Amino acid sequence: MKTLPALAIENLSFSYGGKKALDQLNFSINAGECTVLLGPNGAGKSTLFSLITHLYDSHEGRIQLCGFDIKQQTRLALSKLGVVFQQTTLDMDLSVLQNLYYHTALHGLSRQQANVRIQQELERLNMYERRFEKIRQLNGGHRRRVEIARALLHKPSVLLLDEPTVGLDVPSRLAIVEYVHQLAEEEKLAVLWASHLIDEIYPEDHLIVLHKGQIKAKGTVNDVLDASQSTQIKDAFYSLTQGEQA
Repeated sequence: MKTLPALAIENLSFSYGGKKALDQLNFSINAGECTVLLGPNGAGKSTLFSLITHLYDSHEGRIQLCGFDIKQQTRLALSKLGVVFQQTTLDMDLSVLQNLYYHTALHGLSRQQANVRIQQELERLNMYERRFEKIRQLNGGHRRRVEIARALLHKPSVLLLDEPTVGLDVPSRLAIVEYVHQLAEEEKLAVLWASHLIDEIYPEDHLIVLHKGQIKAKGTVNDVLDASQSTQIKDAFYSLTQGEQA
């Protein structure tokens, strides 16, 4: 029996008024795959994430999470999704624990389940000893770790990351990149990571190059290099987007 993709996008289009932001996108991500979404500013990355998270509803085409249609089976589809947005959505005046308990309550977890999962995720991110600290006391890297922990508490199958390392120092950034790749491999998590940093791409990753609402190349790193007749990802990106900045 064929396994369903964790995330499947079929003929997806979206317009703001008369301006098309996404044009006939087709791709899928399987369990255990880390897919990096590359594109210049205005490429449509944020619009795509808004559609997958159901912040925007009206669109052409189909979005499925583990076989559940985002329009027809919204609750079931979103239960499979964990999200880390570019801008922090943590409550700065609450502690790490309070923020995470609030998230587990939204997903209907019992207090006992919440305790187990919060401890598990914070320990994996070396943050358990800081669980009583307020978010505003943490630096940017530690806040990101809390947001990643929160996104994983309900055991999603798909993790969306919208440029989660923006503004972080190099050690914090590289630690998060390594951790997410480890999660994909060990937990069989499907990851869609929007980034503009070439050094966050691992050789085994899949890539989607998005430009002006269209997919210009997709597949393995080697597939994208072949499609652009390049030997390095930065050259491939430059070629496929006509030299626009990420």
